[in-house]
Amino acid sequence: MVATIGVHRAPFFIDVSPDGKRAYVANSGSANLSVIDLEQRKVLNYISTGNGSNLARVTPDGKLAIVALRDEDAIAVVDVEKLAVRSKVKICAKPVEMAIVPDSSKVFVACSESKQVGVVELKSDKDDKSADKLLTLLDVGKTPIHLVAKPDGGEVFVCNYDGSSVSALTTNSNEVSNTFPIGDRPARALVAPDNSLLYVANFGSDSVAVYNIDTGRWISSVTVGNHPEGLVFSPNQLHLLVVNTGSGDMTVLSLIGENSKGRPRREAPSLETMIPLGKDPRAIVVKAFVSQR
Repeated sequence: MVATIGVHRAPFFIDVSPDGKRAYVANSGSANLSVIDLEQRKVLNYISTGNGSNLARVTPDGKLAIVALRDEDAIAVVDVEKLAVRSKVKICAKPVEMAIVPDSSKVFVACSESKQVGVVELKSDKDDKSADKLLTLLDVGKTPIHLVAKPDGGEVFVCNYDGSSVSALTTNSNEVSNTFPIGDRPARALVAPDNSLLYVANFGSDSVAVYNIDTGRWISSVTVGNHPEGLVFSPNQLHLLVVNTGSGDMTVLSLIGENSKGRPRREAPSLETMIPLGKDPRAIVVKAFVSQR
């Protein structure tokens, strides 16, 4: 432990800017956003955002922070250079999660109580409030709680927790292209770096399902620990690490092997080991180690 940084009441989630210099924490009990200087390890400012500020996401270009306002059925768009709210956009009931496309032009917002995803246009090169507007509301499955975008930005996938399904959204046309069953209570999803496969942690069935994005078909599933939730690839992308909230451990799934084209075989991961963690682990991140000369 190298530092403890105090924020405000009931911090729920932390996101880091693309350059790694700042962190943004939505304080759900204080209706504000903490902006943290990670080099100095101190809070630079508190920005009043709105009631139920339960999640903050930074755009890939690093110019904006988007805050979900659960109690206002809206999002706040924060200009991180000016450290001020640029606009608020009303969307749908109880926004809980967001996915921003790679070019920072749109944010997709999952609303857990309306079976909808709001699509909001962002113009990071403008200052006026008209730069941010709701484009459409998309009907998905019951209780959408998590979103993940493909690395190429072409699609966003929605985990419909109580619908036991995943919805695929096409980002250029803002449409639902497909909704498919995936397992009991999907909680989190992860897209392979080559955009070909979707891995889904099924909280209710204690498994990780694999879905082929190119063919639109379920491929396989593997049993992990109790109530899997967080997912991440190892830095070399040869393992999938799964955090199991119920059993307090981490499942290591092997993706090692080659397919007919000589590429890593990721369609049918195999259980390699289980690592004890602690009580109720929910999320995981991996540091990417880069050698420097």
